[in-house]
Amino acid sequence: MSLKPSFTAANIQAWLVSNLAELISLEAEDIDIQENLENYGLDSAQAMILVSKLEKLLGFQPSPLLLWHYPNIASLSQRLAEEFQEKSDVQDSGVERQTNIVTANIAPPILDLKAEAVLDPTIRPDALPQVFVESPKNIFLTGGTGFLGAFLIKELLQQTNADIYCLVRAADIQEGKNKLVKNLQSYAIWDEQFNSRIVPIVGDLSQPLLGIGAEQFQILATNIDTIYHSGALLNYVFPYSALKAANVLGTQEVLRLASQIKLKPVHYVSSVAIFESPVYAGKLVKEQDDFNHWEGIFLGYSQTKWVAEKLVKIARDRGLPVTIHRPPLISGDSETGICNTHDFINLMVKGCLQMGYFPDVEYMMDMSPVDYVSKAIVYLSMQKESLGKAFNLQHPQPAPLSTLIKWVKSFGYPVEAIPYEQWQAELINNVSSVDNPLYTLRPFLLERWSDEQLTIPDLYLQAKRPHISCQDTLHALAGSSIVCPPITSELFMTYTAYLIQTGFLSVA
Repeated sequence: MSLKPSFTAANIQAWLVSNLAELISLEAEDIDIQENLENYGLDSAQAMILVSKLEKLLGFQPSPLLLWHYPNIASLSQRLAEEFQEKSDVQDSGVERQTNIVTANIAPPILDLKAEAVLDPTIRPDALPQVFVESPKNIFLTGGTGFLGAFLIKELLQQTNADIYCLVRAADIQEGKNKLVKNLQSYAIWDEQFNSRIVPIVGDLSQPLLGIGAEQFQILATNIDTIYHSGALLNYVFPYSALKAANVLGTQEVLRLASQIKLKPVHYVSSVAIFESPVYAGKLVKEQDDFNHWEGIFLGYSQTKWVAEKLVKIARDRGLPVTIHRPPLISGDSETGICNTHDFINLMVKGCLQMGYFPDVEYMMDMSPVDYVSKAIVYLSMQKESLGKAFNLQHPQPAPLSTLIKWVKSFGYPVEAIPYEQWQAELINNVSSVDNPLYTLRPFLLERWSDEQLTIPDLYLQAKRPHISCQDTLHALAGSSIVCPPITSELFMTYTAYLIQTGFLSVA
């Protein structure tokens, strides 16, 4: 790939404004070049799309981390113009350089996550009397515009008579309500009869007092009975520092809300990612085990989940009633197949189908269907004996990637499994169009993120992962009708049928 004709900061700035607006469905005039990019809610896939389009534009592939280190369009366009000029000078000098591999390899600073896990000492729930709310009237929920959040809203509406107060980033209450309704509609779980029970709270998880102001914060603290905290900025590209405000400090504000006026149970959605330290590789991790090892967790998102869960446990030790729920990667609804087509699993499967190759690696498909995860969280949260405990929502019977490839072939798709290094070479040399999702994921898949120079796929090799027990969860669910659907060809066919129906996948 050779460099394109000359670009100035102004050229790049105009391009970024136009493409960001298109990516997040805004008008170009609504984009502020001084606004932090994270405030536009870019997820990992959108960030990768932007990086890949920049590669097409400029002729070299910027590091995804540039989107954080130069956090607004004004500074990013200036840095990209400088990098373009630097590469032009090198090209003019006749020195050959490889430009199809990630450049500007910016390493995030080394963090001591243990030092980050400090809960504001003024959050003292032990000053309030203990309560167990059997029939809450008012529930506060974060993450309602996400995939899991939508299904949690559905379950809470069906299993309780409570009004659901949903924190949502929006210009006003009407826009907030529209975003919540649109999200539920997109997963075919909107029910008009529940309309009046969904109450938007315009705010921001990354802001002090959740961005709603001291007066409304106190009103919520008085009226809310129970809290479900599933909101987080899920981005596998940004470092810890970019995600801390929403994922760590936002959790602290939720704990503050729970500890004021009256005690409110917090049902926190964590992640099995807290066990990504190499210390746990190959070891059995039980649900009530403490997790003290953070060394070697290098994804910013995983780091924030480790710290945030530590804050929740500190609050628990101070007297706050909590339950902790740790899902793995979440797959689609087992009944309808409806899923988030922009998640990593679906983008990878689509890209590999288009390429004709899957990597022959020891991966286990341990994702759990979203309907199982949401039902389990709501059921467990309503059992008094769950308070103070953690639950791993890992699939109890994961299946190897080789089985998925076998099913794909049986559905008529012409694919084969090839050695991982060969698959990487195919990705670098033969995936050259944004029509293949793997093209937009290349920076994510190929960049080396740790001292061990691991890529993201390296991290998920079976040999590097712990064995995560979910026995406590299965035991706690035994008295209910909630069972995790087995990973079968029928389930995979349900997902495939939905993806074909929506046009995400082509017919074999």
